[in-house]
Amino acid sequence: MNVKKIDHFCIAVNDLDAARKIWEPILGKTEPDDRYLDKPEKIRVARYWIGGVGFELMESTTPDGPVAKWIEKNGEGIMLIGLNVENTREAIHELEGKDYPFIPNPLPVAGDETGKARPFRDCEFAFIHPKKTSGVLLELIDYKWKELE
Repeated sequence: MNVKKIDHFCIAVNDLDAARKIWEPILGKTEPDDRYLDKPEKIRVARYWIGGVGFELMESTTPDGPVAKWIEKNGEGIMLIGLNVENTREAIHELEGKDYPFIPNPLPVAGDETGKARPFRDCEFAFIHPKKTSGVLLELIDYKWKELE
């Protein structure tokens, strides 16, 4: 598997608007470089590009969403690290062959025989379970768009 770069990391927060007020002065930003709502993942995100790496503040949109559950168990803080890979499905196959457990996609993608790939914009991502990666939720994502510097 070829990791091209650290893609992003996410900080799970209870209140995205309040977190923005804390982080934007530190980051030297007045607003996110990218904002989005991901309904299938039940999250609202403010993304800032810092040196080609995404710094994301992520809020659950539902009390039963994965981010809300993570915060309930761990508190607010860094939830995941994302690595940019050439092809998410190929990375899944390679790492599963080396006994890395992936978190299944609750809404499988058509044509994805792995059951782990999740769609995002024009790419796919998958999560390696933190029990294998020192307690860190690791995301593999194969995006191809250009970020802001």
